[in-house]
Amino acid sequence: MTNKRFHCKTTYTNITTTIAVVVMLLLLSTSCGKDKTEVVEVVFDPENTFTVKTTDVASLISDSGVTRYRLVTKEWFIYGKAEEPYWYFPEGVYVEKFDTLFQTEASIKADTAYYFEKKKLWKAINNVEIENLNGEFFETSLLYWDQENEKIYSDQYIKITQEDKIITGIGFESNQNMSQYRIFNSQGVFPVKDSAPADSTQTANNTEQDNL
Repeated sequence: MTNKRFHCKTTYTNITTTIAVVVMLLLLSTSCGKDKTEVVEVVFDPENTFTVKTTDVASLISDSGVTRYRLVTKEWFIYGKAEEPYWYFPEGVYVEKFDTLFQTEASIKADTAYYFEKKKLWKAINNVEIENLNGEFFETSLLYWDQENEKIYSDQYIKITQEDKIITGIGFESNQNMSQYRIFNSQGVFPVKDSAPADSTQTANNTEQDNL
């Protein structure tokens, strides 16, 4: 009698354990199934979300298969999904333009810059400095470089330092190697030994000075 009662109890325990394991497996299976079908929505703003970020860049850039530019920057963000795709350089940028013999025709430096890919247009902001092949030094606060139409221009105060004189004005336009340019609203020409006037929004008579 004792052995029979012990045998029945053992059988009941085994059945109970089996049922518990099956229930746990079913619960786990149901839980995993829910995890696989869960959808998480992520808000994506293409105008303000970069697709590529690169740091400490020193890169050569080709145009039509020919190396034409060298770019140096600390941070380079690419917003490739924006309606108007653009590059952004928040920590400043330095760009050199080469001729067909790989000689530097002109260089541009700025505190901040944007490049709009479709328009092939650069926008340089704050402490913009340009130097051309002739050793002339240009300073302004805002500059546009239109690669598509091969011209550089600004509507802001411009200071040009040459070997023997300094030229100032409001606004200018040039070819992209800065060898031929025109100054609008000239403020004057001053010998290098004298100090040029500080940046001013006051303009002289509507005159133009050509260096063509």
